[in-house]
Amino acid sequence: MLVLLLLFLLTAGTAVYFLVKVGRKATKKARKVTERVASQMAAMDPGQAGETERMRLDLRKEVSLTRQAVDQALQAGWGLGDLPRLVAEISVHADHLDGQLALYARHSRSSTYVDHASLGRLRENHAKLTTSCARIRADLLNDQMTHSANGIDDIQSRTDLEIEARRRAPDPLDEIDELYRRTAVPRSPHDDRH
Repeated sequence: MLVLLLLFLLTAGTAVYFLVKVGRKATKKARKVTERVASQMAAMDPGQAGETERMRLDLRKEVSLTRQAVDQALQAGWGLGDLPRLVAEISVHADHLDGQLALYARHSRSSTYVDHASLGRLRENHAKLTTSCARIRADLLNDQMTHSANGIDDIQSRTDLEIEARRRAPDPLDEIDELYRRTAVPRSPHDDRH
């Protein structure tokens, strides 16, 4: 009886442990979703706080798209050199800028005094990071089109060779008969009299 009780307590303890672990993960995801929804709602504000929130959303989107493009290129086995590390550095700077933009948006919502010089510097940094992301993606797209074009050219050449190899070689006797028919001049009944 004591062994059964210990097994029951052990099972219950394990279940509680896993429920707490799953609950923490769900809480983290719910917090992220809540922050994202709050950021999107704040981005609808027509003022400077809304502009700052829109810059945050744009920055996150650009970095995310660039990470996806680099990951796809890595999975395809392309030689990317230092590009993955560069994208990781861009992500770190984007996270710092996101925090600065969030702080600026919070201050501009709560205070009537706005630091326009800081907003200008934030805009410049935002433009630099998003432009870098866009340039990386454009370069990767160009590489992808080059790889694709090379593959298509190879397929076209192989197709031409395969079609040519499948053609039946002409029979030399048929060619001789065809030449004879072309050169043979039909005789008219008048030629037989001579």
